[in-house]
Amino acid sequence: MGGKSFGRALGAPSGRGGSGGADASGGYGAGGPERARRRGQGELEAQVLTALHHAPEPVSAAWVQERLGGDLAYTTVMTILSRLHAKKAVTRERSGRAYLWTPAADEAGLAALRMRRVLDGEPDRDAVLTSFVSALSAHDEQVLRALLDGEGPGGPAPGGD
Repeated sequence: MGGKSFGRALGAPSGRGGSGGADASGGYGAGGPERARRRGQGELEAQVLTALHHAPEPVSAAWVQERLGGDLAYTTVMTILSRLHAKKAVTRERSGRAYLWTPAADEAGLAALRMRRVLDGEPDRDAVLTSFVSALSAHDEQVLRALLDGEGPGGPAPGGD
């Protein structure tokens, strides 16, 4: 569904030294004298999550703001982090008067969270699941069957029958 994306963002920080992927204008994109293009909420959420995944430890909103190139207001970063927290995509812990933020799951876990949100938003879950499963590749279907049978993708679950 729109506006609830946690996926990888184009132009998000790569975690490699220097400016963290920001161009000379401080943003991501073509750069130059024009201001960076306006990003949508889903894209901002994805960029914030990407920055958090590259963080060496729980980090402050100011750290996230710096990694995103500094063209976003601190309050905007806090709003995005708060929305991600409400969606259970990030966790936070108090540090003095501020919070330190951490992604709640790895990339696979966040993708699963997106899938559950889409399913939860649909009135006919059975139809959505039926359509989803019928469109799976043969390999994906085998993985799903193994998981439903209590086995991991690589074979029987430890301690299984």
